Amino acid sequence: MIKFVGGFERVCDLPETQFPEYAFAGRSNVGKSSLINAVVGAPVARTSNTPGRTQTLNMFNLNDKLTIIDLPGYGYARVSKADADRWLLRFQEYITTRRQLKRLFILIDSRIGPRDSDLNLMDFCDANGISYQIIYTKKDKRVRENNQVYLNSDEHPAMVADIVETSAEKKYGIDIVRAIIGIK
Repeated sequence: MIKFVGGFERVCDLPETQFPEYAFAGRSNVGKSSLINAVVGAPVARTSNTPGRTQTLNMFNLNDKLTIIDLPGYGYARVSKADADRWLLRFQEYITTRRQLKRLFILIDSRIGPRDSDLNLMDFCDANGISYQIIYTKKDKRVRENNQVYLNSDEHPAMVADIVETSAEKKYGIDIVRAIIGIK
């Protein structure tokens, strides 16, 4: 059973749990909420066509065994610079202080490839020893850009070598993410 625990403005407001935590991060409109819904098999994360809808740290409890965090998107949402800066500081605080965090998933739209904001996040994680794994989303959609940056785990010491390709709509790659998290 999946339960929405709450949306939290501040990292210090997140409940301390003994459960392993898996966080989903990515640019606005990358499909974070859709992927979370596909992974847990229920429409728990709010989806929208409007970038920047997720503005809090949204926590979900799965069967009192693990926690999923839907992080606010970065890089595209139409918000004030002050809000964007506040979100970035909160995001950095979350990934550097949350002891329960077992894996940060960085979602990248497979049609576009990594952008500077994704690469900056990867560099931040590498510099701070925060384990992360790349998930390409929307793999069922037609690729638009031919000259995408190739990601190589040899260049990113904190990156898990296996990149997962997914489609929330077609359920492609969802079982792989479930296996990583430990969902049957």
